[in-house]
Amino acid sequence: MGKQTTGQPIVAPAGWRWVGERGLRIETGTITLVRYASLLSMNLPDVEDIIPADGSLLLILRRAARVSPEVRAALSAPLDIAQTAVKGKRHEIVVDYGGAAGPDLPALAKRAGMSAAAYIDCHAAREYTVAFLGFQPGFPYLQGLPPTLQAARRASPRQQVAAGSVAIGGPYTGIYPAGGPGGWHVIGRTDAVLFDPDRPAPALLMPGDRVRFVPT
Repeated sequence: MGKQTTGQPIVAPAGWRWVGERGLRIETGTITLVRYASLLSMNLPDVEDIIPADGSLLLILRRAARVSPEVRAALSAPLDIAQTAVKGKRHEIVVDYGGAAGPDLPALAKRAGMSAAAYIDCHAAREYTVAFLGFQPGFPYLQGLPPTLQAARRASPRQQVAAGSVAIGGPYTGIYPAGGPGGWHVIGRTDAVLFDPDRPAPALLMPGDRVRFVPT
């Protein structure tokens, strides 16, 4: 039997595991976007796609159950966190906070020990980073939410959350691209179209993009 030249089957190191025949999940902890940016910059020919998630990356490889030496080296390479960053776009998202658009705002503000106006100011004062997309096509998980605004998911999810709803779930704030069930606390709504399959780039926001919310 000849030597393999197309890569080596993985005896998975800690933090690596296969997801299907071509998916390789890598645990990345708090440096997911840094590792994501590093891998993107390498433009590795054996990697078809790189999908960031909460504390991990999913690499879609071009060959089943094989990891090339180049990919192995890239995943093991040390990172200069200060130098490596995703150079994403900056977006301003106009939001109608409270009222019918944000029914959970009064309760969250009371829980945080502040007025509704102060809560809105605090939420809109931050610049958030898109950590990853999930749940619905184009749904951004935005990191950077102040601890005082963080809240566990609702005990009972709503059967219907309106498209464009700006919401809070745990350490993240996010925006529902489409209407449907949802368990996050809804604090406002935007007219921005988060996902449109007819656009050249269907998702408005991508990992590494930066977001500022602008109250109406």
